[in-house]
Formats: sequence, C-alpha cells, structure tokens
Amino acid sequence: MSVPQLFAQTFRDKTFSVSELTGIIKEMLEGSFPFVHIEGEISNCRPASTGHLYFTLKDAGAAISAVMFKGKMKSLTFAPADGTLVRVKGSISVYALRGNYQIVVESMELAGTGNILQMLEERKRRLAAEGLFDSRRKRPLPFFPQTIGVVTSPTGAALRDILQITRRRNPKVSVTVLPCAVQGSDAAQAIVRMIETANAYRLADVLIVGRGGGSLEDLLPFSEESVVRAVAASEIPIVSAVGHEIDWALSDFAADVRAPTPSAAAELVTPLLTDLYAGIDRIKRDVYHTVETRLERMRLLVRSFTPESLELRFRTIEQPLLADFDDAKEALLGNMQCKCDELRRRITAAVRDLEGANPSAILARGYSMVRNPHTGAVVRSPADTAIGQTLEIIPASGRITVSVTGAE
Repeated sequence: MSVPQLFAQTFRDKTFSVSELTGIIKEMLEGSFPFVHIEGEISNCRPASTGHLYFTLKDAGAAISAVMFKGKMKSLTFAPADGTLVRVKGSISVYALRGNYQIVVESMELAGTGNILQMLEERKRRLAAEGLFDSRRKRPLPFFPQTIGVVTSPTGAALRDILQITRRRNPKVSVTVLPCAVQGSDAAQAIVRMIETANAYRLADVLIVGRGGGSLEDLLPFSEESVVRAVAASEIPIVSAVGHEIDWALSDFAADVRAPTPSAAAELVTPLLTDLYAGIDRIKRDVYHTVETRLERMRLLVRSFTPESLELRFRTIEQPLLADFDDAKEALLGNMQCKCDELRRRITAAVRDLEGANPSAILARGYSMVRNPHTGAVVRSPADTAIGQTLEIIPASGRITVSVTGAE
C-alpha cells in the first residue's frame, strides 16, 4: 500500500487546518527526500543582495523552485545563468507560509548546455552568416528626433520608465507607443507587426524595441527569427532594450544600438534639452566673439589709412609698376626698331635681286632678244630658225625685223 493510500485510510474523516495539513506534507516530503540529485535547466536566475541565489530548475514537462544559500555558493566553479544545464544535490524543503516547496541546493555542477541556449546559439550563427549582424548595416541615431516610437507592452514598467525619462530630459520630444505583447506565443508576431507598421507610416524617427527584465523564456520573443529580421530590415533606426544589463536577445545584435535597459535606451535617444540650450548659447557666444574680433581688427586696419598714408602706399605700389612699364616700353621700342632695320635690309636685297633679274636692265647693257614674230618664241640657237625666215630683234628700245640668210 502506497503512502497516499495509507494516509487516505488513516485520516479519511478528519478535517485538517491549513497549518496541520501543510505540516504533514512538510514532514512527509522532507523526511522522504533528505537528499536528492536533480538535473535540469536553470531559469529565472535571481541573485539576491544577501548573496543567496534563487532560481528555477526545469525540463520540458515540469519546474521546481530552488535556492542555494550564500555559504554553499563559495564551492561553485562557474557562474549560474539562465539556460545552463546543471546537476544539483540537495534536500526538499516546504515553505509553509506560501504553501510551496523547493529544493535547497547543497552543491551544483555543470551538466551541459541547456536546450534553449543551444537553440539560440545555432540561430545566432545562422543569422550572423547571412550578415544580419554586420556593423556595416548599423545606422547612426538621429541627433534630435522629433518623435520616439516605443514597441513594448502598454502596461509594463518599461514603458512607464521610458515616458518618465523622456519627459524629464526633453518635453519637446513626442513619444508614440506601439503596443504589443512582449511575452507568450503571440508576442513575436505582435512585435513584428508594430515594427512594420512604424516603418510603413513613418510613425517615428527612432524606435525603442524591448521590455523589462524576466527569465530567459520570457525574453524569447525578442530572439525569434521573425523579430530579428524585422529589426534588421527596419528603415527607422532601432535601439534594442531587452531586460536588464545581463540579459541578451538576438534582436540586440540586429539593432543599430543595444541599450542595457529600457531606461538607458530612453536616455540614449532623448537629447537633454538643457544641454542643447547650453550648446546653442555656447555657439552663439563663439559667433559673437569671432565677429567682434574681426570687426575690431578691421577698425584698427581702417584707422591706419590716412590720406597721406594712402598716397604713400599708392606711390609705393605705383613706382615699381611704372618702372616695369617704362622698361617694357623701351624693350618693345628697341625690338620694333630691330625688326624694322631687318625688314629694310631684306627689302633692299630683294630690290637689288629683282633689278638684276629685270630683262630691261639686261637689254640696256647692249643685249638684244631675238624671237619669232608669229609665235613669240625666243630664238636660242640656229636650230630654232630656217633660211628665209623672218625674225624680230628687240634691243633696249624699239624692234628690228630681219630675214635669215644663213644659220650656223
């Protein structure tokens, strides 16, 4: 007979108080499981300020709360984190005030990598190979966005923090809330829809996509492939702000900037209005100072220009120019004179050559030209004539007609 059956027969008609029943359950559980060995995946890991570690051990079908006290933490050789597969040794403890049970861990060792982390690492490698995480895809955030879009739960603390910080830092900036679920099976689809809507209607100059802290399972929607691709494809710059500083999601790698928390994201995208005013005042002072300095320099320069000094400066500039002009004029006249003399010499020589080649001049020296009066051809040898032929002799002046009586 099993323990539950024995208990049912023994106390069939007894009415227990809550404390009595809880005490019996506590005694049975703690007495039956003084030491157990459990293997499971760490989830919702929450280190306490006291040094204790609170977490959940889970597998595909169930989960159990666990605690490891500060004194036992010293024996750990690794840092527990969500998704880590561990093997623990401890005892079952019932917390009567809350009516739940947990395992008090005495020792813990690594048992491998959790299924969720394996899946995320494989997905991260595949998406990185496609270039979705390349730094060349990252875009700078706008210096002064007029509208900040926030893709998150409308009831979460993350949105309240973002709104409070943006109002405090710069009330001139408006915030557009794109509400969506951030946890559960429908969350990824809702996040993608809000990102695509913001881009389709250009609802913001920059988007904050994220949520507050939670367990690894709570943050899984921001590591879904559809969400990562939507973040990478967004034309609006995106700041990913998922969980706390120690948390991470694949959307962090695809976003243009990763912020450790939603509050940090709000400070990152919201310019501090007082800083802007201070910067404008500083630039204004610099411009005034520069203009005033140049004006004073011009005033000093103008004062130095009296009529006498202007004339002296003009003469100082004019005299070298006049001297250069005179030198150039003399050089030009000299060159022109040389050219003219050369042309005269060439013309005289040409006239002399022409006069020497003038037929009239040759005839004037006593020579005559003989030609056929009918053809005008010049007779250069006896072979050009015949006995009885009439020829024409042209001396320096006039002409003589003769008849050929002989030719040798």
